[in-house]
Amino acid sequence: MPSTAKASRPEIDSQERYRETRRVTLVGSLLDVFLVIIKLWGGWFAHSQALIADGIHSLSDLATNIVVLVAAKHSHQGADDLHPYGHGRVETVATVVLGLSLVVVGCGIAYDAVHRLFTPELLLRPGIWALLIAAFSVLSKELLYHYTMRSARRLRSNILRANAWHCRSDAISSIVVIIGVAGSMAGLPYVDAIAAIVVAAMIAKIGAGFVWSSTQELIDTGLDAEAVENIRETISTVDGVSALHMLRTRKMAGQVFVDVHIMLEQARISVSEGHQISEAVRGRLIRSIDDVSDVTVHIDPEDDEQAMPNRALSPRARVLTRLHKCWKAIDVASEIQNITLHYLDGKIHLDLQLPLSCLQHGQSSTQLTEAFAAAVRQEDDIAEVRLFFCGDEEHQKGA
Repeated sequence: MPSTAKASRPEIDSQERYRETRRVTLVGSLLDVFLVIIKLWGGWFAHSQALIADGIHSLSDLATNIVVLVAAKHSHQGADDLHPYGHGRVETVATVVLGLSLVVVGCGIAYDAVHRLFTPELLLRPGIWALLIAAFSVLSKELLYHYTMRSARRLRSNILRANAWHCRSDAISSIVVIIGVAGSMAGLPYVDAIAAIVVAAMIAKIGAGFVWSSTQELIDTGLDAEAVENIRETISTVDGVSALHMLRTRKMAGQVFVDVHIMLEQARISVSEGHQISEAVRGRLIRSIDDVSDVTVHIDPEDDEQAMPNRALSPRARVLTRLHKCWKAIDVASEIQNITLHYLDGKIHLDLQLPLSCLQHGQSSTQLTEAFAAAVRQEDDIAEVRLFFCGDEEHQKGA
């Protein structure tokens, strides 16, 4: 009785989510515009190559904010006919583009700094203003990190988390600038160039991290072993589930999608009860694991991960045609009210429902069961026949 239940986590007020993401990002953008101006101007005026590199780092933060705004606007759109899974991949692709640009920027800064190291006459001697601007950058960016991260946690937004850490990386790079500027002011001009190389490496590393993680998401890489085990344990706690297999996970724009096949403690339960259990699995995962937003549950009456013994069995219509031919000599066969087929262990198990009046013809339930079973004994795919009797009133109510 394979049955599939699929449902998604309801949207957590997507418009409010977008508005807050936009507000947080715009605040960060205004700060980044100011920092870019004072860092680039201060780096040129105070003769600090490291501060200029840090200004370009802040410019990359501004670029990140633009990507976040564009991605947030489009990725929060709901599913449509052309995009049945929504637009979350917009955010992923945008992050890849951003990461590549950061790698290119970092390599360019490092190349220029190395060139200056091997050309001593090009080395700059920073002034006190470079030190003050870098200190201001550290303080403002750390405050922005906490402001952005607070919203990221509330909204469960991975793109805001990434943006928050980008802010903190800018603060860290400014600390490196402070060290470089202080060294140069102490009479070691090459320290500023070395600091620029360190900042460039940080920028490239951040970009490479974005590219790597987003690329993994684009090719539907599953969650790590610990997260998968957590999902497995959560499913196992649902009443009615005896085992699970073919558990698959993937991520899209911070959301986790789960596909799983579950086996039930009772293989012959009704379709509606199996669906109810699958809904319980879906609900348990969504409530227990924040990132899980979409769950597809497939009901298996038995383990079909390694083999599918029922694949060659005939469908219901063909089976019923054969059964009626086998049972045509049995008088009460015409009174069968319902036939339930159970496809188990490579065989078909039959449950027949008959009215109680069939037992008034001098035959016992055991004799009738034997008659029906004997008539299909030559059918290799039929495993057993079970008879169930109900009163006419019960049948009428069921109908």
